[in-house]
Amino acid sequence: MRVLVTGAGGFLGRQFVEELARRGTLTVNGSDREVSRILACDLAAEPLGQLADTYESVQPLVGPVDAPETLAAIASAEPGLVVHLAAVVSSAAEADFTLGMQVNLGATVALIETLRGLAEPPVLLFASSVAVFSCTANETIGDTTQPQPRSSYGAQKLMGEILVRDVSRKGFVLGRSLRFPTIAVRPGKPNKAASSFASGILREPLAGLPAELPVGPDLRLHLASPATARAALFHAAALRQDLLAGETTITLPGISVSVGEMLATLSDVAGEAVAARVRSAPDAAIEAIVSRWPGGIETPRAQALGFTHDARFEALLRAHMETLSEVA
Repeated sequence: MRVLVTGAGGFLGRQFVEELARRGTLTVNGSDREVSRILACDLAAEPLGQLADTYESVQPLVGPVDAPETLAAIASAEPGLVVHLAAVVSSAAEADFTLGMQVNLGATVALIETLRGLAEPPVLLFASSVAVFSCTANETIGDTTQPQPRSSYGAQKLMGEILVRDVSRKGFVLGRSLRFPTIAVRPGKPNKAASSFASGILREPLAGLPAELPVGPDLRLHLASPATARAALFHAAALRQDLLAGETTITLPGISVSVGEMLATLSDVAGEAVAARVRSAPDAAIEAIVSRWPGGIETPRAQALGFTHDARFEALLRAHMETLSEVA
């Protein structure tokens, strides 16, 4: 079986490709399959080249998802699993509406149109976000709460969810849209996601660097670690389609923690001097986006389907610190 991963140069895509290449096998729609090739698609050539140099099964596919040559290569490969992670992140999509629509929605439409032509409907994992929800005051909601996005990114992700549900109903794909929590601690450098600070206020201080906090300490976040997010992708691929009962969108579990609690835990675990590297730098634009996100989400359906969350925030932080010591 061949697997396509879009956004394979991003941190989650790269981690998924690496683990999949090491495993060599994968459970898809309830059946164990051998993976013969992994098509790694991204705009950035360098990380794809590194993956291909390390893993024989990885085939780089450099370029936009909706480029004619990319879509032709996908059609020729006939992947049995498609993991669609490529996206313009929240603040960037808010700042550039045209780009967000082109990448977050237009490329998704083009990809699905190509998948419709395959001989066998593939399993399609579409990366959505809790940004589809809107709260009046960062409150806790349930997974049955009606999504009402207040950002272009959230709106584009919600439109993608609806499309995935419909093409699954039609039998073109076996779709699963995963509403990811804010993921922390992300490796690498800060990006243009509105939630980037959630990783930055931990990652940078632990690396000896200053970090800016654009929101207040009372803001709560629905969080998941990179390892838990990666595990969710593998679990979602493995699920049998009939278990979804026609509802292809799944709000993933997370842990609810305030920014103040995050910094207090950083101080307790890594020391006051480390936590002191974070300085307040209010940003009204960021605050306007993230204050509308849920501070916690109850997810009984996802948990009944076997998805899990991190035990607690301290464990999530210590896991990141262990990865730093392994690199060192």
